[in-house]
Amino acid sequence: MTDVVSESKAIRLKGRSFLALVLTPDLPFEDWLARLDDLAARSAGFFLRRPIVLDVQNLDVDRAQLRTMVDQLTARNVRIMGLENARASMLSADLPPTLTDGRAASDFEPPEQSAPGATSQTSQPQPAYEREPSHNQFATVMPSLTVTEPVRSGQSLVFPDGDVTVVGSVASGAEIIAGGSIHIYGALRGRALAGTMGNASARIFCRKLEAELIAIDGFYKTAEDMESELRGQAVQIWLEGEAIVAETLS
Repeated sequence: MTDVVSESKAIRLKGRSFLALVLTPDLPFEDWLARLDDLAARSAGFFLRRPIVLDVQNLDVDRAQLRTMVDQLTARNVRIMGLENARASMLSADLPPTLTDGRAASDFEPPEQSAPGATSQTSQPQPAYEREPSHNQFATVMPSLTVTEPVRSGQSLVFPDGDVTVVGSVASGAEIIAGGSIHIYGALRGRALAGTMGNASARIFCRKLEAELIAIDGFYKTAEDMESELRGQAVQIWLEGEAIVAETLS
């Protein structure tokens, strides 16, 4: 009998980076959940099919309380993929794993080939975004993404490392998520989240405001919260402290 020795095929492991939303609950947890429910009610499907990280830094809870938090979020279809800044005493096998070394926007490596209708301009890695404007902020070149087609309902365009420009409209049910500012040369009917990597100086510009939700650096407004006189107008939106401010463009 002849023994045939076959060479086993190696398992290929790949690295992949995804932009996750980070929730930072505060106590009392019931009050925080009520605010979360309000956001979810006014922006249906916002947390569906989206990776979520729960940051529990400085949260004085034990393992049982943390498990209750995760269970209540899961019941709301908010799937927690990992925990950040959790103490060892808070962890157990039935809880999501701990995540460390989250990368800042400057470490993001855009794909070599862009999606159809999109062009990307990149520069050498820049320092992480600063919350306070620096003296040379106007000399800093940030990467940008330009989309030359309308963003259709159900599409999610994510670019954590810089500005996004859409030469067209963003449909209801679509969303733009950018580490920098968002420029829309058409109607904004979906969701626009700017400054998602901690850039409080990011802005949102659009030719016609009909948004379901706008957000800058984690602070948001839903359609019900927006001033009625701004609806249908060309506007710019920015953050002052923890308040979202908007004005019409002349």
